[in-house]
Amino acid sequence: MSDITIVFLIIVGAVILFVQNRLPVVIVALLVPLALYLTGVLSLQEVFSGFGDPTIIFIASLFVVSAGLEAAGVTAWAGQKLIDWAGDEGRGRLLVLMMLMVAVLTALISVNGAVAALLPVVVVLAIRTGTAPSQLLMPLAFGAHTGSKLTLSGTPIAVIVNDALQDAGGEPFGFFEFAWSGLPLVIGGIAIVYFLGPRLLPYTQGPSLPADFSAHARTLTEQYRLSGRWFQLKLREGSACVGKTAADIDTSAYPGLVLARGKTDAGEAVAADTPLAPGHSLIVSGPADMVAAFAERHDLAVLGSGDGDIGDTLFNRNSGLAEVVIPPRSRLVGETAFPGMTAASGDLVVLAVERAGEALGPGSHKLAAGDTLLMQGSWQALETHLADPAVLVVDSPAVVRKQAVPLGLGAKAAILILLGMVAMLAFNLVQPAIAGLIAAGAVILTGLLKVEEAYRAINWTTIILVGAMMPLSTAMFQTGAAQLLADNLVELLGDNSPRALLIGLFVISAVLGQVISNTATALIVIPVAVLAAGTMGVNVTPVLMSVNVACAAAFLTPIATPVNLMVMGPGGYKFSDYWKLGICMMAMFFVVSVFWVPVVWPF
Repeated sequence: MSDITIVFLIIVGAVILFVQNRLPVVIVALLVPLALYLTGVLSLQEVFSGFGDPTIIFIASLFVVSAGLEAAGVTAWAGQKLIDWAGDEGRGRLLVLMMLMVAVLTALISVNGAVAALLPVVVVLAIRTGTAPSQLLMPLAFGAHTGSKLTLSGTPIAVIVNDALQDAGGEPFGFFEFAWSGLPLVIGGIAIVYFLGPRLLPYTQGPSLPADFSAHARTLTEQYRLSGRWFQLKLREGSACVGKTAADIDTSAYPGLVLARGKTDAGEAVAADTPLAPGHSLIVSGPADMVAAFAERHDLAVLGSGDGDIGDTLFNRNSGLAEVVIPPRSRLVGETAFPGMTAASGDLVVLAVERAGEALGPGSHKLAAGDTLLMQGSWQALETHLADPAVLVVDSPAVVRKQAVPLGLGAKAAILILLGMVAMLAFNLVQPAIAGLIAAGAVILTGLLKVEEAYRAINWTTIILVGAMMPLSTAMFQTGAAQLLADNLVELLGDNSPRALLIGLFVISAVLGQVISNTATALIVIPVAVLAAGTMGVNVTPVLMSVNVACAAAFLTPIATPVNLMVMGPGGYKFSDYWKLGICMMAMFFVVSVFWVPVVWPF
């Protein structure tokens, strides 16, 4: 059996396994290089060469930068802006703004990151405007696909295409050069959804919608009735508390008054052994008359106790709130707790204790299984200490912070890192892999992410898929399989019709992209495209850009891409709902791929 036959059999086998979806995608991808090695088509070094390719480094670094932006609240800010701009004006304005925003976010932080960040926001807006979520969520996913064509960092396919162009001897695309094909896709996508969406999309919503944490602080403040019980007292210049530590302040003369913690003017917690200074605040609980007397005696300004006031004090860029439940057999069962006490870690405060939905009130209480505690502390302290198995966290502090705290700590650093990476790529100052490494390293060094969080931020399925499928492209080149396919394609389409070549490549890419990863599709089609262009003697640049567009035309099935699947549940979509709007989007991608691309990049 020839090597060419072996390669074709491996491709067919991989496609069948991808379509059946019985094995995880990464397992199928890893079987490909293993099969190439065991059949002797590639050497051991060639089989694993994909994992050492600079493209892998760049793609991985983009995931880290994207996670840094999310952790800093930049994506939450974008979602909040969408809420502010869209208002309650109805479907039309919301649709246009949403698709423009997801397109821009996708161009900068990847398809999956942009859709994940905006999905809960869009569901909330749909409910507010009386629009069925299904009318917005599929457009959200499809808008991300169009936005992925705006820049080099929008999708791994663009990176792979750019590398293939360089390997073929062409001039690499500029960072924003992709926008020549991306902008028509974004504009056309918005027009199609705006005019055809109401007729082609169902009016449904899923059985379960993503949680909305945009008003989380107010929700907790009202549920635990913190208003009127918790107060923020600010130290004036002549306050008797200046120079003392929180532990030194005597509250025994004020029955029912509990001093929870001190805070700086920036909202950060003051350690118990750190002297207080003018501008610092004390968070206290107790009867209003006792609080007023304490404030007057110590020359403290009462900043307010309304829902918004105390909510903003306890829930902000620096600190947050979290609910925890005491599970059965927890070591905390039988321990004493009371509102205002500091946890053993020293950096968390218990604001309220409830049993069966009723507040237990002031004083000490022995905890029982099922009791609920409201904890307050820095975001880092909440994420670190509430991972303890002795408690069950109701809503993950990390998830709440990312959605509910726009432009949090480190937002300026995250934006500067992103702009720096874009500048390095746009002006071709360094190779993409180096630019990505510098940006990802900066995300970790500035504290936006810990090393462990950076590991978790990387979509390892994508990394393994790209690294494992790259040797297949190498095998297609080395064995002549790609040349054979290219020759047959040219013979079928005619060697004097480069536009026919684009049509053939689009059909192959679009069909494969509906059932297997569009990244895997690109790695299969690109070598055929390069050799076919060489056989016909045409410029390889428009051919590869056409493939770049074609591989993103994955609209007909929910399994075509992760974001298509991501919106299926909340939107209440059926499998058959995708092709109705998807076929219109695919037609637009066909026009851009086959007719517009050669205008911008002539043959």
